[in-house]
Amino acid sequence: MLSDEQIRRYNRHMILPQIGRDGQERLLAARVLLVGAGGLGSPVALYLAAAGVGTLGIVDFDTVDLSNLQRQILHHVHDLGRPKAISASETIGDLNPDVKVVPYALSLDADNAMEIISGYDIVVNCCDNFATRYLTNDACVLLGKPLVEGSVYHFEGQATVFLPGMGCYRCLFPAPQAPNSGVASPTGILGVAPGIIGVVQANEVIKLILGIGETLAGRLLLLDCLNSEFRQVRFRRNPNCPACGDTPSITTLAVAHKPLE
Repeated sequence: MLSDEQIRRYNRHMILPQIGRDGQERLLAARVLLVGAGGLGSPVALYLAAAGVGTLGIVDFDTVDLSNLQRQILHHVHDLGRPKAISASETIGDLNPDVKVVPYALSLDADNAMEIISGYDIVVNCCDNFATRYLTNDACVLLGKPLVEGSVYHFEGQATVFLPGMGCYRCLFPAPQAPNSGVASPTGILGVAPGIIGVVQANEVIKLILGIGETLAGRLLLLDCLNSEFRQVRFRRNPNCPACGDTPSITTLAVAHKPLE
């Protein structure tokens, strides 16, 4: 049951016929895991918290650095040196006390990924390294969890959704790419790029929870900030994919993932 305060808080949601009271209650009951509390994770976390997603798990081993503040809007000057997972929890708490935040100030690895991810309905990949990206994908495939994917590089970004049985990250990118390809690297990144892609990811999560609209499953959304252009590329599940194919070779995380650095 929604309280009077919640009815006031979420009024602009509930007057939408596609959401209503039942939809807002579904949002409050949802459990979403964010892998990364940086440039992508910041807008995802803030908009999901504002929307009233009831439980947000946040995985991030890193601490807040001054160079993060150009794009990682979850964190502030007084958070410098603090774990991002803890800083994010406090920011979300100030925004919406309805949201239960579960911080994981650690690295996601082959030993803990299955246990952590299994407790959530939807996973949002907001990390900036390929080792964690592939690990998260493989764990979601094994657990049958929807994965909302996003990445940014320089002035570009991309986002998609992987639903069980409809392809995975390895269908698009079978093997890890070059270390600085498609990640938030020291070579530079436009601060608003992860903001735009992160908002797209948050929108996809909300649609999945509510069961409304058409998700990005089977479509890769590409952003070019310099030319203010969006493009889409369609993709299909690869029947030969080692993770989600007809005869997968990745049956446990230990098969594909040795201890991560």
